[in-house]
Amino acid sequence: MPTTVDLLVPGRITTRDAVAAAYGCGVQSIEPADEAGKVFVYSDPSAGEEYGYTFDGRAEDDEFGPLYLYTGAGANGPQKPSGRNEALLTHVEKGRELHLFVAAGKVPGSGTLRQRYVGQMVLDPVRPYDVRRGPGKDHVMRDVLVFRFRPAGGTTPAWTEADRAPVATRSGYEIVDPEVVAEHHSTAETIADIPAGQRKVLRRKGELVKAFAAHLEAAGHRTHSFQIAVEGEPGVLTPDLYDATDHALYEAKGLTTRANIRMAIGQLADYRRHIPGDRILRVVVLLPGEPSDDLKDLLGEEYVELVYRTADGFAGWPLVYNKL
Repeated sequence: MPTTVDLLVPGRITTRDAVAAAYGCGVQSIEPADEAGKVFVYSDPSAGEEYGYTFDGRAEDDEFGPLYLYTGAGANGPQKPSGRNEALLTHVEKGRELHLFVAAGKVPGSGTLRQRYVGQMVLDPVRPYDVRRGPGKDHVMRDVLVFRFRPAGGTTPAWTEADRAPVATRSGYEIVDPEVVAEHHSTAETIADIPAGQRKVLRRKGELVKAFAAHLEAAGHRTHSFQIAVEGEPGVLTPDLYDATDHALYEAKGLTTRANIRMAIGQLADYRRHIPGDRILRVVVLLPGEPSDDLKDLLGEEYVELVYRTADGFAGWPLVYNKL
């Protein structure tokens, strides 16, 4: 029988049963091994294909480095950050190593899946998961948790070209709850080794989106957001908030700096190309405070409106209909 050392060599082929026997755990897709201080994750991109989606796979590298996406546990109904999914969210807090395997065909003459060990991972401390829309085993659309893994320090993952996440086969969008989008920017203190300033900004943005969505809904406006798939590209675009009553799209930032506002202008320019409607789409930057006069001028020259939070509400709202 292989030893535990033999099993956790990047690129080594094994099975779930062999891992379970070595570490005294089960064989579920997310499997904590408490005594060993580990959580084993088995990714099988083909598993979602029968339901009409595939989220698992190596995403494009970003400014923080390599990224692997993994669909959470739960076959039907909205997936929740609890149960086996919670084992991923708390793996750092509980001192457990996270180890990723990817399905690699079947054992000859058997229906047993082989597993290729990719390496030790950590859950992305800034954005641990995204919420995507996809059908369940019962073919009913629901929210799916897509976890974001990064290689652990000192790990050289055994990636292969086959591990790359599939690209969208067509462009389109799904409507999503704005509170789900806002939640992405609210990172728990216990998950991460995040600089305090960055954590504060992330929370400020999430709280800002939630507060403004509640403000709109109290005024009788209908709100949601979108997840936009672009043909030939992996992943989705996710604007922060859409006001269906005003046909207005909002991008929020946690700081009023020039860099943040320039980024918001670019994001809105990209998003607006994919949002349908029989009226001109209004695009708006949502900020936690008033920016400088020059940044207000920049927004105006780019035909981007501005709403910002004040002590008693939101300046710039209601939107002025004769402004554009």
